[in-house]
Amino acid sequence: MDNATLRSRDPISDPAEWHRCLCEVTPQLFLCGDLHPMPHRAAQQLAEWQRAGVTHIVDVRIEANDSRFVAEHAPDITYVWLGVDDDGGHQPDEWFDLGAGAILQALADPDAKVVVHCHMGVNRGPSMGFAAMLAMGWDATEAATAIRAARPIAALIYAHDALDWWQRQVGTLSTAEAEEQKAELRHWFEHNWVNEDWIIRRIARGSIEF
Repeated sequence: MDNATLRSRDPISDPAEWHRCLCEVTPQLFLCGDLHPMPHRAAQQLAEWQRAGVTHIVDVRIEANDSRFVAEHAPDITYVWLGVDDDGGHQPDEWFDLGAGAILQALADPDAKVVVHCHMGVNRGPSMGFAAMLAMGWDATEAATAIRAARPIAALIYAHDALDWWQRQVGTLSTAEAEEQKAELRHWFEHNWVNEDWIIRRIARGSIEF
């Protein structure tokens, strides 16, 4: 199902349909879930990504690695694997360093397009995309809004870690400025809450079909 059809419906009523939907956050940055477990369906996804102009994949799942599959079926796409657990804890600065660094290095080419994905495209992938957007100069709440608009199932539970990481990277904010940014992001989440557990259950139930 294409994005236009999905957006004509209530997106949260069918979270599984968003699982492997390629979502454009910016003209160069996309989010998605993982490649389908059935090889022929995964090859179809890669072909779709190539038609969309994707040149790089940043895969942040720890539970799987598609480097060989991508090399075989889409050798022109650069594949970067930076797997971490989706355990609900804190994600380390080193993960954001590597992921945002890989994304920004790719996007230095104006013709590049990067898709960032985890398993379901709910937390790890969107949070890494959020970190990269901070590094590109986006305001935190504007980045979160753009991600949620493009991918309504994005819960972004590691966005707070990403903001902490970026503030340490910048290193020039006063304590008051840093706390104001964090408060604005907390306020955004309070007013843009999604039922993450329900979304994950629905995706898990329908992940093979979609």
